[in-house]
Amino acid sequence: MQIDKSVLMVIAPKDFRDEEFKEPYDLFTDSGIKVIVASTDTVPAKGMLGMVVTPDILLDQVIPDSFDALVIVGGTGCKILWDNTTLYKIVQNFNATKKTIAAICIAPVVLARAGILKDIKATVYPTVKEHIEKYDADYTDADVEVSGNIITGSNPDASKEFATAILNTLKQ
Repeated sequence: MQIDKSVLMVIAPKDFRDEEFKEPYDLFTDSGIKVIVASTDTVPAKGMLGMVVTPDILLDQVIPDSFDALVIVGGTGCKILWDNTTLYKIVQNFNATKKTIAAICIAPVVLARAGILKDIKATVYPTVKEHIEKYDADYTDADVEVSGNIITGSNPDASKEFATAILNTLKQ
């Protein structure tokens, strides 16, 4: 089944987590979904395990109305996205229009800091759970948590389940 939707995937300019990018990307493209990759730079980004991805656009070039879902990839490099106000605005726009917003590993911290996880069930890599609890997120230790339009994943091992949860929302 081909799904006529488009997804914005956001990665750090270095040290994104390879499988957290690859599992959703492959599942989306295999389903006919258009994927655009954005970052803070458009030079090739190198993942923690060596995968190289060249972002299509800069974060400040993103037009949220062009996309049906937002996916923020984790990995140690994601910390530089934690304070990115441009990304906060993108997240807030997607949330205001109830589009699917997904983040995995340490990336849910971006959602918390953007102010959209207050009183929302969410998961995150366990070592940074205090970073979402500080913003009143309802932390669960689930591998994947789906709360309305927000999907969070806890770690690289949850990448396939995370990707499937996102795909299921795009089929609706």
